[in-house]
Amino acid sequence: QLQLVESGGGLVQPGGSLRLSCAASGFTLDYYVIGWFRQAPGKEREGVSCISSNGGSTNYADSVKGRFTISRDYTKNTAYLQMNSLKPEDTAIYYCAAQSRYYHCSFYTSEYDYWGQGTQVTVSS
Repeated sequence: QLQLVESGGGLVQPGGSLRLSCAASGFTLDYYVIGWFRQAPGKEREGVSCISSNGGSTNYADSVKGRFTISRDYTKNTAYLQMNSLKPEDTAIYYCAAQSRYYHCSFYTSEYDYWGQGTQVTVSS
């Protein structure tokens, strides 16, 4: 069974940090573009960050540039999203997704074939 599982979410104060993990089972992520998306209540799902299959190219939403860092560990078949200087507006369910059809890294949800179940991130004092 092909599966992505996110972990690492939780409640954090403004200015704090979290690291989200996205672990794959049933397939190797080596040839997949990985994307992180988030969805806040009442809002559409939006792209946060993505990384190419070889890790050489990354992309970030303007709202998280300089605060979030995406990475991947091929030996652990896992991708990460390090989130620093968190703000209340970062509160959302965070999802990771994977696709192997396109080399480029994008925020088009329709391009992604596999999705995790999501992990809640709440930034509040």
